[in-house]
Amino acid sequence: MHNGKCLVAASATTLVLGILGDGDLHGYAIIKRVGELSDGDLRWNEGMLYPLLHRLERLGYLQASWGLSKAGRRRKQYSITEEGRGALAQRQKQWAIVADALRQAWETSRPTTETKPGWA
Repeated sequence: MHNGKCLVAASATTLVLGILGDGDLHGYAIIKRVGELSDGDLRWNEGMLYPLLHRLERLGYLQASWGLSKAGRRRKQYSITEEGRGALAQRQKQWAIVADALRQAWETSRPTTETKPGWA
């Protein structure tokens, strides 16, 4: 499935903050988790993720620290800050409103494409 760039961009911050709300991860693990959560429909790459992580770090939403992988290579781990948790809570409320409005609109219209069961 092709996902529009605008939709991915609009949801990226909330998705990353939500993923890191479950625990610290390095970039590749975040990319992998996005794929898992979307059943492979969202395919992020490093060129999309790392600028976002750096921006969220500058905003004070994330904190990065260096650690070692199991193979002994250095890599950055990202964790959500208290400020990031506040931003996540605010964004969750906003997305809940959007999801509810979409759900209501779709319940009253005939679907034009196949939808995944359980979405929204």
